[in-house]
Amino acid sequence: MDEEVVYDFPDVNTANENGLVAVGGNLSLGTLLNAYTKGIFPWYNPGEIIQWYSPDPRFVLFPDKIKISHSMRNVLNKRLFKFNVNKAFAEVIKHCRTAKRDGDPGTWISDEVEESYNNLFEKGFAHSAEAWENNELVGGLYGVLIGKVFFGESMFSNKSNASKFALINWAQVLQKNGIELIDCQVYTAHLESLGAEFISRKEFIELLKKLI
Repeated sequence: MDEEVVYDFPDVNTANENGLVAVGGNLSLGTLLNAYTKGIFPWYNPGEIIQWYSPDPRFVLFPDKIKISHSMRNVLNKRLFKFNVNKAFAEVIKHCRTAKRDGDPGTWISDEVEESYNNLFEKGFAHSAEAWENNELVGGLYGVLIGKVFFGESMFSNKSNASKFALINWAQVLQKNGIELIDCQVYTAHLESLGAEFISRKEFIELLKKLI
């Protein structure tokens, strides 16, 4: 991984209908931070050349609008899990890489991606939110925090509701610390159930300019 070369990106409005903005580059610290601040993220399969996306519309979650269902309130009240931040970042990303998901034949998290985000964590930009049960990591998520925006990357759950528990607690931590936006990138029903919503790419970029 070349730490010295920082790649720039074309305007997000040049993206194709799938949101693809650019191909190539690297996953150096500077390149990744440059991408996120411009509303772009890497998304590609292991063995492929790096691809950079900025979809329209964008799927986001405002921390102050997170939805907590009655069943999840029961989970929170029963204290089935313990919440931690940054206790096991490397473990979280490894679990996200190996997690089996319905309808998903594999993972996009390659050795290169894993190494790059561990580097972001070591430099203080990436964070993990974790659900623990009996000292065992059972769910969590990771992403990149820049300014007042948390760019979510991936999540996993080895126990029912563990990832939701981690995200709800993390959203509350972010809100208390003045973070106003969680980028979810693309739609999932899982995140929609927690209050995530679509906004236009234009609105998303305007929010980034204001919050970063």
